Amino acid sequence: MSGISLAEAADSFLSLKRIAVAGVSSVQQDAANGIYKALRERGYETYPLNPKVSIVEGDKCYPDLKSLPVKPEGVVIVTRPEVTLQIVKECAALGINHVWMHKSFGDSVSQEAVEFGRKAGMTVIPGGCPMMFIENADFGHKCMKSILSLFGRIPKQI
Repeated sequence: MSGISLAEAADSFLSLKRIAVAGVSSVQQDAANGIYKALRERGYETYPLNPKVSIVEGDKCYPDLKSLPVKPEGVVIVTRPEVTLQIVKECAALGINHVWMHKSFGDSVSQEAVEFGRKAGMTVIPGGCPMMFIENADFGHKCMKSILSLFGRIPKQI
């Protein structure tokens, strides 16, 4: 799906209940960990993904999407762009139709993954951060959303 506003796509994504976050790490200040923790604290059923980590924020971490005990409705990808395509392909194989590729000051967006996901019928958000759009966003993410929008670093349409 494309041609809808980023705000509409963000609202749709954040209305999901079960979300996996790919790219978490053992470093607690990591962007993926921050997203994972914020979603969990707001009542989402969250699942951390990283094949090299066993525990994240006190929770079991899974190596990949097929290892999860349930299928998530959406996946936030906070990895290097070259890993993003692999995750999007796994989403397609499992019937996961909502993908958010994180991009603010770091970049997880892979144009090949965006095109693959859209051809597979997924809603793909190629940029921004869910924390910029979540209800009760913190001041820092509100500012980041304004600044990145101003400089065209997050898309207006997906």
